[in-house]
Amino acid sequence: MRKGYILISVCLCMFHFARGQRSSFINKIGDWFHTENDTAYIEDHTKDLTTRLVGSRKYNLYDIVDRKRKTEVMYRPNTPFNVGFGFNYKFIGINVVFNLPVINSTDKYGKTKALDLQAHYYLRKLVVDFYGQRYKGYYIANSRGLLNGFDEKGPLPVRPDIRNLNIGMSVEYVFNDKKFSYRAAYLQNEYQKKSAGSFLIGGELFTARMKGDSSLIPHNITNQDFIDGITYSATSIFSAAANAGYAYTFVYKQHFFLTLSLSGSFGGNYTRLFRDDANDLRKFGVQLNNTVRASFGYNSSKYFAGIHYVNLTTRSQSPIEHSWQTIGAGNFRISLARRFGLKRQLF
Repeated sequence: MRKGYILISVCLCMFHFARGQRSSFINKIGDWFHTENDTAYIEDHTKDLTTRLVGSRKYNLYDIVDRKRKTEVMYRPNTPFNVGFGFNYKFIGINVVFNLPVINSTDKYGKTKALDLQAHYYLRKLVVDFYGQRYKGYYIANSRGLLNGFDEKGPLPVRPDIRNLNIGMSVEYVFNDKKFSYRAAYLQNEYQKKSAGSFLIGGELFTARMKGDSSLIPHNITNQDFIDGITYSATSIFSAAANAGYAYTFVYKQHFFLTLSLSGSFGGNYTRLFRDDANDLRKFGVQLNNTVRASFGYNSSKYFAGIHYVNLTTRSQSPIEHSWQTIGAGNFRISLARRFGLKRQLF
């Protein structure tokens, strides 16, 4: 019996020790994510209710590049410009937007069906970009000079059969989180009053697939030697890369700002080209990516007006010599925001 009490006592001690260690570990993670802003640079409004009117356009692209012949085929979807509203409070941010058919024409660029779950999370020390895109319906944007028999007065050649699936994530660490704020430019729940910047470092993982009912290389392409005359109806790409960059916000007279950010990535990819009349082509290759962010406008303790732009470009070396595949995604947004101080916190 005594041995039983001793065993129970030891188990209880171990349980309380593990519980304490877990609590300590969680607290350390919380402390690491927490930032004490330099108030001379950053004014925190995360506990205010930030409301906004927005206009936005998310997009996607796919290019097939032949560097030897300096030629490329550029596919673009017909994505709409949406308008709506949103808000931010503490860690919650929501935007609700609507398509206005009046300002989005399909006569020239064809129809595109899209599900774009692209999201950008701006923490104080981390920036996390998530891309989940599914598009169907593309047009050839650079048809002039690329295709035989192209009528410049008519609509652009469309490929309603081409569809894609892009899934990926990028994470970057912000070194100067006490003085530099992405949130000020992109979430409007902070206000950066002085110029400051930060180095960035992180990593990326992406997988992408493009597929058509027939060859992705147009049959009437002017240069029949494009990518050595090889055709394929689908491609899949998996890539991993490390990234590094720099971001800076220029502030003029405490209110007018310009935020610029550029990061480049280097890594590797595994690509497969699916061919209908021959064996599939597969190869490990070099991966070169870059992410550009730009925002400018007016910011103060209560009001914000600005334009924001985020663009990701992934460049994957192809199994065909001298050729690359470029897949891109991005978001263009206009925001008008007003912050309201709350007498009582909602939670």
